[in-house]
Amino acid sequence: MALGAGVGLLALGGGLLGLTPTGRYLARAGWEEGRILLARRPIEALVADSLVSAPIRAKLRLVLEARAFAEDSLGLPAGESFTTFTDLGRDTLVLVLSGAERDTLAPVTWWFPIVGRVPYKGFFDVDEARAAVDALATRGLDTYLRPSPAFSTLGWFDDPLLSTTLAADSVDLVNTVIHELTHNRYYAPGGAVFNESFANFVGARGAERFFRARGDSTRADRAVARWADERRLAAFWRTLAGALDSAFAAHPGSAERAARLVARDTVYALARRRLVDSIAPAFETIDPRYAQRVALDNAAVLARRVYLSDLEGFEATYAAAGRDLRLAITRQIDEHRKARRQARR
Repeated sequence: MALGAGVGLLALGGGLLGLTPTGRYLARAGWEEGRILLARRPIEALVADSLVSAPIRAKLRLVLEARAFAEDSLGLPAGESFTTFTDLGRDTLVLVLSGAERDTLAPVTWWFPIVGRVPYKGFFDVDEARAAVDALATRGLDTYLRPSPAFSTLGWFDDPLLSTTLAADSVDLVNTVIHELTHNRYYAPGGAVFNESFANFVGARGAERFFRARGDSTRADRAVARWADERRLAAFWRTLAGALDSAFAAHPGSAERAARLVARDTVYALARRRLVDSIAPAFETIDPRYAQRVALDNAAVLARRVYLSDLEGFEATYAAAGRDLRLAITRQIDEHRKARRQARR
């Protein structure tokens, strides 16, 4: 799924941090974001260009229609985002790293200006990403590195559609556009789990509503099926995280670290069996082989939970709003703001 906390936005704090490692990281992110912005081309011009293939022009038109729907029907501020296109000339936009302790569900976090503390870090350079993985592994931590085809600058810049995003099918393409525009509407600093999981909900249900409004029941049903698979996986990751917490709590103290590691191996073995035998056969849109190859360690669990937490809570708000997605978005944001205010008291 798309990475919501915009890597390019982090460059705004680079000047404050000078030549520190964080400052250099932000400067590199700013350089990459600048290259992306400078390479933008108007989508309307590409749609009108007969030299662009018909399938690509159709997907570009879909993006323009999806952003208009997100703004007009869902109340998501679009500005000029997704009115331009940037061809990256490569198949990977950014690599995203997560890390975690091996004997407790404690994530590695990084702090950046504006976005606050987040449990992941993006890298445009493969060698830098691998070096960061090695540094965490040397500390005895679990690591999880994966590609992301998109990110949001949270409305600070007019984000273009990227070639890595355009490679998706039409359902995922519309989902991604709406997901990223959700961050323009609301982004809680330091609240990565809510930010990304909420945007996943809005992207999925928004894609469904978009295709229904167009009379495209086939793609609307496909969006519903994909969201059902996401909810199945969300329940799996939630149950797994609970089992790990219980296993770790049963062996407290530094003297029992070895016992915690043994317990975790048992939990993961049982989880793999459940994923393969019980969950994968029910998948509607995911290749069942996913169950055999998906990483199962603490870093992977926490990374998945960032994007797949409290989905049923969002669904409950949606149902209470009479399946009015615009109203559900407003209510969920209001509830989250209220909860954050109360937590600060």
